[in-house]
Amino acid sequence: MEQHLPLAEPYRIKVVEPIRMTSREEREMLIRQAGYNPFLLPSEAVYIDLLTDSGTSAMSDRQWAGMMVGDEAYAGSRNFYHLQAVVEELMGFKYVIPTHQGRAAENILFTVMLHEGNVVPNNMHFDTTKAHVLHKHGRPVDLVIDAAYEPGLPLPFKGNMNPAKLEALIAQVGRENIPIVMLTLTCNSGGGQPVSMANIREVREVCRRYGLPLFLDACRFAENAYFIKQREEGYRDKTVREIVKEIFSYADGCTMSAKKDALVNIGGFLALRDQDLYQKCSVWAVLFEGFPTYGGLAGRDMEAMARGLTEVVDEAYLASRIGQVRYLAEQLTAAGIPIVQPPGGHAVYLDAGAFLPHIPRDQFPAWALTVALYLEGGVRAVEIGTVLAGRNPETGAHDYPRLDLVRLAIPRRVYTDRHMDVVARAVINIYSRRDQIRGLCFTYEAPVLRHFTARFKPVDAA
Repeated sequence: MEQHLPLAEPYRIKVVEPIRMTSREEREMLIRQAGYNPFLLPSEAVYIDLLTDSGTSAMSDRQWAGMMVGDEAYAGSRNFYHLQAVVEELMGFKYVIPTHQGRAAENILFTVMLHEGNVVPNNMHFDTTKAHVLHKHGRPVDLVIDAAYEPGLPLPFKGNMNPAKLEALIAQVGRENIPIVMLTLTCNSGGGQPVSMANIREVREVCRRYGLPLFLDACRFAENAYFIKQREEGYRDKTVREIVKEIFSYADGCTMSAKKDALVNIGGFLALRDQDLYQKCSVWAVLFEGFPTYGGLAGRDMEAMARGLTEVVDEAYLASRIGQVRYLAEQLTAAGIPIVQPPGGHAVYLDAGAFLPHIPRDQFPAWALTVALYLEGGVRAVEIGTVLAGRNPETGAHDYPRLDLVRLAIPRRVYTDRHMDVVARAVINIYSRRDQIRGLCFTYEAPVLRHFTARFKPVDAA
């Protein structure tokens, strides 16, 4: 009986970058020198780098060709106008401010919108968004559905915001103290989980009733749209482009880290529907980033971004991209590894609390797991847990999140499934002797976004 042909990657590899597996002895020395912080490792010391999917994509031949037609005029670059046209056609926003990356867009938007004491609801804030709210002396509040905190529960849209919680928050703090409502697509801190179209509409309706602007953190908008096509009733026959257009039709604007779903290595933008808000934001864009038609980017970077935005909604690409994440997740699930279910669009998330239940939370089990993974296979991952969450600004205590995760973030168009086989085997090997892993304690802790620069030592050495 004939079988269907398997689907291969929808591209050919034209350029390769050599990588080298270090020895166990080398890795022990390197991670010790890095203060047991994978962020501080030199990239040459990493065999398979799953630290982040941000800025780590492989650009296409069309994007590289676009780099050669960069218009580096200080003002009015033709690449800006191309980017602006693509954003308007794809997302429906007329006003675009380029930025050097997504957190710069957040900085501009929150500088204009937030005041001391304001409250910002989100399904789940990621690290930079939370830090920017706190920097403006605001209070970030996560309103994701309760199911998001049950890692093994395989619901299709665990990134959804709870509209009832949003209404309750408005009643509690007052509409005048909420300048903006945000939705993060997909929900990174919750395991890369998508938000349904029905939920976006529900949140939009609450915002409409109370006169609140709705903004999207849109860095993985295409992956979210693909999940809607695959999982939500009524969208199977719609194109990803059509779904994307509908998603953004419910929003007043978005912040975008183009280093994710625009398939570039640097860049972002703030996109807006309102001209008056655009003009207010432009003032701060000039101060923080540069002239509004370049915003901290070269013309060639804007051209690569514009082309990447058109490539990312290709459904063959998205099927391959999300399929590779699922391939890794299926291997780990088959081996009994506790992961967030169902797998998200850009990463597999290990449930460190279930993986290492013997390590107390104040000894950072998820962080300890990233160290063990590097020692085992030269694989670099990132903690999405207690270290990343930081401290409560009022009490100074660890701001323990309800989920303690390790994210295996897969760069776009970079690794093959053979690389995923190596990652799976390394995780499985660690799991077989997980009781031998020990916790960590700080030797240095930065006051803001501490996970990037912190240093540690094993608790046995404390």
